[in-house]
Amino acid sequence: MFAAQIRTFEKYLRIERNASDCTCRSYLRDLADFCDFLRVTRIGSFEHITDIDGLAVRAYLADCARRNRKSTQARKLSCLKTFFSFLVREGLAAANPAETLKAPKRDSTLPRHLTVDEMFALLDSVPADTLLQARDRAVLELLYSTGIRLSELVGLNRCDIDQRSGTVLIRGKGRKERVVPMGRKAAAVVADYCARSQDLAGRHQPVNRAPVFLNNRGGRLSGRSVARLLDGWIERCGITHKISPHAIRHSFATHLLNAGADMRGIQELLGHASLATTQKYTHLHVDALMQVYDRAHPRSKIVPEGL
Repeated sequence: MFAAQIRTFEKYLRIERNASDCTCRSYLRDLADFCDFLRVTRIGSFEHITDIDGLAVRAYLADCARRNRKSTQARKLSCLKTFFSFLVREGLAAANPAETLKAPKRDSTLPRHLTVDEMFALLDSVPADTLLQARDRAVLELLYSTGIRLSELVGLNRCDIDQRSGTVLIRGKGRKERVVPMGRKAAAVVADYCARSQDLAGRHQPVNRAPVFLNNRGGRLSGRSVARLLDGWIERCGITHKISPHAIRHSFATHLLNAGADMRGIQELLGHASLATTQKYTHLHVDALMQVYDRAHPRSKIVPEGL
């Protein structure tokens, strides 16, 4: 359904908007979901893209509300708005049926994060006796020391690691580049793993262009594999709640903020385009401070009279 228009839209994303593979896959997945909904529900005869109206989009969003979180609903609506806006611009549609629709207000909750003690317990629980253990240790150290996104981590090549300066070149969302420090411990652990895996890395390509993190066959480690290895080490070190790789990124930001780091600096390290995205951590920080105050301050529980 509408395959030609979707292919044209994909070219626009890749060429004009310079969107990453991950972003393109997300758009195409959401458009496929929308087309599947139209096909299965048969709420109208949509032989042409111009047949889709606001009622069809509203029906789809109502269906999304029953099965998706608010953040996912907002993303799917944003996808449709971008898609139809592109079609209007190209003269392939007369109007954007999603233009006036508003996304649901997103929940302001943050994913669970680890305390400093829990984070140190996790990192210290990983030995480096085998090559795989050395890899896992380097993965976890780099996740926490840089706050890198999972997609950025698995996309790293060996030429992106500067052992001399102790920094890593990260290609983030929108293919924007940033250079962040690794910290001495992470730099040493990553250097150890890279040295030990050099033969495996050079099996299919020049070592300098090889991925930093490798699977058993010498190929690039996948994001799913990183999530699995994290699950394994979380369980081994006795942490009872489930933690995702992205939660380590939240731990990185939260620990920096609690230690007094500047908000703008945290924004640069995380690669956030907007300071507003970074400022969500201030709410968590204030909540933590209020809990400490309520627990410890001698006058926090005194109820004022006559007020």
